[in-house]
Amino acid sequence: MAEPKKWLLLTTAPDQLTAEIWKDILVQEGIPAMVNPEDAVSFLGVSAFPCRIMVAPGYFKQAREILASLQAEEEANDKGG
Repeated sequence: MAEPKKWLLLTTAPDQLTAEIWKDILVQEGIPAMVNPEDAVSFLGVSAFPCRIMVAPGYFKQAREILASLQAEEEANDKGG
């Protein structure tokens, strides 16, 4: 039997909605990413609890750089620039 892909913890989002947005951005950039299924379980719909973003091995550095650039862009927008 083949060994399952080992996913690496990239970061933790404050809630599931944010996690899904970050994951989608990474996937659009060609990075295999997912929200940890254990974190996204909620009987009330979208989880308001922190959710871990996982990436495939070999993509960690690139994924971290993409999220860092998003954060820098957001901070610049918050400062009006």
